[in-house]
Amino acid sequence: MSLLKKNETQVRVIYADTDAMGIVYHTNYIKWFEIGRTELLREMEVVYAEVESSGYYLPVTEAYCHYLLPARYDDILVVQTVISNVRRASIQFDYQIRNGGNGKILAKGFTIHAFVNRKGTIVRVPRDIMEKIRKWEESTSGE
Repeated sequence: MSLLKKNETQVRVIYADTDAMGIVYHTNYIKWFEIGRTELLREMEVVYAEVESSGYYLPVTEAYCHYLLPARYDDILVVQTVISNVRRASIQFDYQIRNGGNGKILAKGFTIHAFVNRKGTIVRVPRDIMEKIRKWEESTSGE
């Protein structure tokens, strides 16, 4: 399954996100990936807290980030998130972080998440989540 609907979320770089040179420290991009992913799921009516309370978790099994240009203190960033692949027991999110002022791409990457139960056993994507993903895909086809 390949989905093209995207979510765009804005974040502002705070001072604590930067290093001594005033440039965003590299691990913050992964944090912003999580913000984008959470907001995309929320837009799809998949609230992560509810997923956990129903006994499922989505640990990161792979993460990749390609850094292109630096972000700096007080920049407004746009985190674009797309579900690019859903497999039997995993889901892949692709990300692009742009400078909201000039539109330049600062970083892009992806994360892959397995679905596991409370015991940590890999399980199929829960039916209700799969239905919401399909509904999302149908509502956005042709965009």
